[in-house]
Amino acid sequence: MSVGLPGLAQVPSKLCNLGYIRLPIRYADDQEEQNFLAMPNTVANTSGSLVEFAALSAVDLFKGLPVACLGAIEQGSELRDFRKGHTFFRSGESGERLFLLEKGEVQTFRIFGARKLIIAELKPPAIFGEMGCVGQCMYYCSARTTKPSRIRIIDRAELEAVLQQYPVVTRRLLDLVSERFVRVLLDLEATSFRNLIPRIASLLLDRAQEECVEDLTHREIAEHLRVYRESVTAALGELRKAGIIAVDRKRIRILNRLRLERATRE
Repeated sequence: MSVGLPGLAQVPSKLCNLGYIRLPIRYADDQEEQNFLAMPNTVANTSGSLVEFAALSAVDLFKGLPVACLGAIEQGSELRDFRKGHTFFRSGESGERLFLLEKGEVQTFRIFGARKLIIAELKPPAIFGEMGCVGQCMYYCSARTTKPSRIRIIDRAELEAVLQQYPVVTRRLLDLVSERFVRVLLDLEATSFRNLIPRIASLLLDRAQEECVEDLTHREIAEHLRVYRESVTAALGELRKAGIIAVDRKRIRILNRLRLERATRE
């Protein structure tokens, strides 16, 4: 595959656009990247695939790549719609593809016996399946749609051609793997050393829309926080008795936001 144009304009520092990564990434901190991102950022798109190019360039992994490269990725990949509940891969399977979430939601998780450990809930634009493209090329989690989704599927051979010609993309991919590993370590630390009520309070505040959390069961909260459902039920009961929340079926109303915020620090 030939994708031989130089790069585009310097990309400013920004937060990674993946939902559960909050660490800043600078893309032009060394000479290699400054050279890669050195040309004007307006190049005529003669293929007419403006929508596809916009979706690819919106992801930090491919940001700043020349139009010819984006066009090659777009032509060599497959864009498909999937229903809710579709599983793309399972833990332990060999990696053959990288996935780009363009629309919908995808959840990554691991299963331990009857228990489910949620690793991340991704919103577009987001990359997943990256572990299948580095190291031993094996997926260490499962990935499944949680609502109807549109996914771009990039074969590993296509991705490797890009990585060989643009080393900066290799660096970004390794940064992504590293940051997700750090996120898991931070979550493990919170699970081990923070009390349950502050963690539940933080989750409710993060998920609330207009002081209401919809479609979140006790079991799903337990999966997010890596605890037993019975423990979640007991903690929610304490918050309810204190008049901080009201609990209905798959619906939790925040009655006192200030006290709930205070609970996150207890």
